[in-house]
Amino acid sequence: MSSASSHPTAGPDRRTVVAAVGAAGLAAALTACGSGDDSAGTGSSGTESAATGAASDGGGTALARTADIPEGGGRIFKDQGVVVTQPTAGTYKAFSAECTHQGCAVGSVAHGMIVCPCHGSEFSVTDGSVKKGPAMKGLAPARITVSGDDIRLA
Repeated sequence: MSSASSHPTAGPDRRTVVAAVGAAGLAAALTACGSGDDSAGTGSSGTESAATGAASDGGGTALARTADIPEGGGRIFKDQGVVVTQPTAGTYKAFSAECTHQGCAVGSVAHGMIVCPCHGSEFSVTDGSVKKGPAMKGLAPARITVSGDDIRLA
């Protein structure tokens, strides 16, 4: 009167193996989608502003000083998910740092373009519009305030 369930197995059953292989494949795919250059490359210094945190009276999150944003270029603030540009002297713009093609984080700002390192899409520092695909939609605008020399995420 023995049943199949009374026999010990020598290793993992087929379902366990298939599930483990599927989970490993999913983890690898997710890692590949999220990988890329983690540097906040820009037209100048290539580093993020250390001035982050809650603002006092003005509200919003402190991002940078106006002098930190090069004219004709910009800086990427990965923690806040925005890129701030200065297309012309004294004019500051902000856009989402998420590429509209497949959601990668943009990686650099150079020569008047915001560049996604994943597939090479390029966006204008002036208005976030697509200048080179494969992205077909421009970067979403982000709200910032400029007060004196301070730039804050609104």
